[in-house]
Amino acid sequence: MKFLTGLLAAVLLIAGMGASHAVVRIADDRGGRIGTYVDKYQDLRQSGETVIIDGLCASACTIVLGAIPHDRICVTSSATLGFHAAWDFGSNGRAITNAEATQMLYAMYPSQVKRWISQRGGLTPHMLFLKGRQLQAMYKPCYLDAQASAIKPSRRPMPQADQIESARGQLLR
Repeated sequence: MKFLTGLLAAVLLIAGMGASHAVVRIADDRGGRIGTYVDKYQDLRQSGETVIIDGLCASACTIVLGAIPHDRICVTSSATLGFHAAWDFGSNGRAITNAEATQMLYAMYPSQVKRWISQRGGLTPHMLFLKGRQLQAMYKPCYLDAQASAIKPSRRPMPQADQIESARGQLLR
């Protein structure tokens, strides 16, 4: 009986470790609607997963920096963040800056990112790119030794539970 109890405890411990090491990889994400990203990243925050930024994360994708705790985000040497002012389509179909949404977006960023943006003139219609040494000085490095699920929010929904479990299983091998 003690053996079965010990075995069950070991299985539960290993299962718990798998959940704490789950990762989501963000790459080639050009952004989209702010509300969509806020919703997706709130769910991701609650999941406890680690986020790997490995490639482009631009526009609304950068909300991840404010939605996910700093210690659960890492960047690869390929990571690039792209920031710009929020915009809407005007009556003539052209893009116009939305000052209120831009302020909301800016308020979501961590202070070190805000400082970096401010030093470059703030959020404007022109894209600012944070990458390389400057980005790696703000976030811990990560290495892609293991496979991670790829999130491309502008193209597909968040991974379903079975997909996340599959990725976790691959990581534990």
